[in-house]
Amino acid sequence: MKRIEKIQFIGMGALGIMFGDFLAGKMGAGAVAFVGDKRRTERFEKEGAYCNEKPCSFSMIEAGKQEVADLLVFAVKGTALSEAVELAKDSVGEDTTIISLLNGISSEEVLSEAFGEEHIVYTVAQGMDATREGNHLIYSHMGELRIGVPKGEGAACQKQRQHLQRICQLFDGVQFPYTKEDDILRRIWSKWMLNIGCNPTAMILEGTFGTLQTGGSGHQLAVEAMSEVIPVANAEGVDLNETDLQEYINLLDSLNPQGMPSMRQDGLAKRYSEVELFNGALIAKARKHGIAVPTTEMVYQRVKEIEAGYEK
Repeated sequence: MKRIEKIQFIGMGALGIMFGDFLAGKMGAGAVAFVGDKRRTERFEKEGAYCNEKPCSFSMIEAGKQEVADLLVFAVKGTALSEAVELAKDSVGEDTTIISLLNGISSEEVLSEAFGEEHIVYTVAQGMDATREGNHLIYSHMGELRIGVPKGEGAACQKQRQHLQRICQLFDGVQFPYTKEDDILRRIWSKWMLNIGCNPTAMILEGTFGTLQTGGSGHQLAVEAMSEVIPVANAEGVDLNETDLQEYINLLDSLNPQGMPSMRQDGLAKRYSEVELFNGALIAKARKHGIAVPTTEMVYQRVKEIEAGYEK
């Protein structure tokens, strides 16, 4: 495989802007482009995007007019993944590497079905405190990507390992913060655990990361919700444990106390959230295994009540 020179993003949210701006700064503006529908492309041409108050240099291409990408990055909300797959159809060629920055534990499966599992490098984005308002993004911690591929010996797995090596070469070359994981599925579940504890909790408490950090008024509720993920993960064959829980409590404590999880930002903007990818999905898996998750269910119901109020 040739080295990665052309990168395309689908989704200009917080992570898309932050990582797109970083890569464009390292590789040149012509190396990074976002793909969007006509409306979003026209709006970007008029308004642009800003990262920490500086204009971003990447471009945007209307879907259907893009060339095949070397690296394709999905950075949409989970509720927009189906639309994103349609936008990206012309971006994927035989050697395109694909990563997903989406929350939850299912986006890689969706992308594998759409484009072939051999293209997919499993990815977890963590440790960032980015907040987006309109086309402006502010962050103090960029965080990192945890990347890896599931274990296996088939042809698809071998191709995935080639894509993993390729993206590691890119990240090393531009000093992009990342860690290569031996057990990427455990890492994905660990991040999902953090999201289940933090995102819906911050939304219902109308709080910030500080609300959820050690000593914060919502800390106990967040930890209770995170703890409920562990037995479900174990029942699903994933070795999640108390060590992982403490690691992610420590990560939470390292974030900007004034920053806000994405679902809190959704609540402020009266946008429908990804609660189905977090609490909803955990509740379904817990029921399958006969495991009680009362905190997760309580928080889920409160989020649904808040969202029902949007229509009033």
